Amino acid sequence: MIKRETIEKIFDTARVEEVIGDFVNLKRSGSNLKGYSPFNDEKSPSFMVSPSKQIWKDFSSGKGGNVVSFLMEHERMTYPEALRWLAKRYNIEIEEAEQTNEERQKQTERESIFLVLDFAKNWFKTQLFESSIGRSVGLNYFKERGFRQETLQIFETGFSPDKHDALTRAALQKGFKEEFLIKAGISVERNGHLSDRFRGRIMFPIHSLSGRVLGFGGRILNTSLKTAKYINSPENEVYHKSKILYGIYQAKQSIVKQDQCILVEGYTDVLALHQAGLTNTVASSGTALTVEQIQLIKRLTPNILVIFDGDKAGINAALRGIDMILAQGMNVKVLLLPDGEDPDSFSKKLSTENLQKFIHTNTKDFIKFKALLLQDEAQNDPLKKGALIRSIIQSIGKIPNAIQQEIYIKEVARIMAISEEVLFKELAIVLKTAQNRSDKEALRQRTTTTLKPVDKKAEVMPGLSRREILEREIIKLLLLYGHNDVEVEEWDLKEIPEDNSEPILEKRVRKSQVTELIYKYLQDDELEFSNPVFNRLFNLLSSKIMQGEILDIAKLMPELNEEEAKLISDILMEEEKYQLANWKDRQIEVKSKTDTLGWHVMDILLNLRRLLIQELIKEQKESLKAPIEASERIQIFNLLKDYLLLFRILSTKLYRLA
Repeated sequence: MIKRETIEKIFDTARVEEVIGDFVNLKRSGSNLKGYSPFNDEKSPSFMVSPSKQIWKDFSSGKGGNVVSFLMEHERMTYPEALRWLAKRYNIEIEEAEQTNEERQKQTERESIFLVLDFAKNWFKTQLFESSIGRSVGLNYFKERGFRQETLQIFETGFSPDKHDALTRAALQKGFKEEFLIKAGISVERNGHLSDRFRGRIMFPIHSLSGRVLGFGGRILNTSLKTAKYINSPENEVYHKSKILYGIYQAKQSIVKQDQCILVEGYTDVLALHQAGLTNTVASSGTALTVEQIQLIKRLTPNILVIFDGDKAGINAALRGIDMILAQGMNVKVLLLPDGEDPDSFSKKLSTENLQKFIHTNTKDFIKFKALLLQDEAQNDPLKKGALIRSIIQSIGKIPNAIQQEIYIKEVARIMAISEEVLFKELAIVLKTAQNRSDKEALRQRTTTTLKPVDKKAEVMPGLSRREILEREIIKLLLLYGHNDVEVEEWDLKEIPEDNSEPILEKRVRKSQVTELIYKYLQDDELEFSNPVFNRLFNLLSSKIMQGEILDIAKLMPELNEEEAKLISDILMEEEKYQLANWKDRQIEVKSKTDTLGWHVMDILLNLRRLLIQELIKEQKESLKAPIEASERIQIFNLLKDYLLLFRILSTKLYRLA
């Protein structure tokens, strides 16, 4: 267990904008920061971070919370894991007792896999840098390839000796269970015995954005063996190769700073370009580029430079990847290396300065790249030229931005010497075809999905009852305006006309602190919130405010559980959401809620009261359906009469308030 004092120190020290900035490219937006959602694919940024409140909110997915909850959501960490990760990042010491074998067995599968992977990473590093065989074989290989030791240290590269079960035995001796060695992918079972998956290979740990090891890539050193040159960890609970990029952890800060990501194919390509000063380089880990990998880059920058080998396979891969990147709304440029070269070999032939000059001179936008590349094939063949133009237009059709589409159409018209009108007509056909395909897919999904009745109430606030929606509004008032003094209109009952007409009310104006006013009304009704989360927060917040404490959200968060912290974050960030819409830039005047705060408080309190009366009326009507004594029936009728009168009075008050 981590001590309470340590947890408070972590919350006091950790900055939500710094931590999230490691995963999302954040831009200043007023007093807040915004960026693209790390949880959803989106065309415009709806993810917001508040440095002053130390909270975040993703309006596209509904997720939100504090710095710990972000790590739990994004990195799938447990609460203790997130705290330990933050403690390590901010150099906060956490004293923990050594785990016993029994305690290790109680770890969840996911946690156990991470522990095994971290152990394996350190074991591989030790073998490379400290064992005689590792230095003579592994380090010598890297040295011959021109890699410096500091580069290897940055990427935590390692070495696996060509032994049957060296790593497996070391892990078992440390108390790790066999099942997790297999699930983590470092051991395989053959004929009832465990052996090492990676043997006689140099090892490339694959890190998440936060730096945790998810898996490994291993390159064989003895090329005479009949086995794959590269093998990767198998897919498991934590490693999905299509969703991660090699080098993203080491490159993320440079990507954000330079506002560009360089994308290559292999592990050594990444190491070589980093060593050459291009520290914003990542690789697709030997797999075909995926949408998930592109979206991972998009969180950090909208700009990608794709470097491909100059052979036929590299060119084909470039053409496939371009359309996928464009479809995600990214800006893509392409660099094709000389035939027979790859980023690793080519970077070692040039100085850093000359390499950067070569990249600057030879980088092309995707239109010029595709046009010039395919133009050589088309030559003077009209049919091939027509197919080439359609291929380029299909790529332009992937771009979600109409202005960018028009710019590229004009560029194609210039390069290909063809009228813009023809190209725009072709683009319209491409877009129409894509739309029809999209409509058919949407229809198919609708017809294969069970239709559910629409609940208008749930649309307003999914999962909450009408009463809970009002309770949530009260929590919001306490958080945002609890210390404010307001002037409110109250209507006292003066007379009930005998003709059953509208009750006669007398208006009076009173001044009160928002929290004290709400507290008094709820006490008068002897009311507790129906939602236990709201009830606890109301008691906590109202107590602090009425004792004169200033609500410090950063200090409040450690007192809350995960559900409460998310609720607080959601409420606070709702007020910031309108920044994303840029109302002022659109010359739309938005009235401040403080201008109508007194009215808003009374509206919520009276509506809550009326709702409770409605529930009581419903209960009494239900009780009349059961067989009861005549005296009980009379008593219920009298209660109903009183409740209905109260309901009329409250309805009149709300009408006057409006």
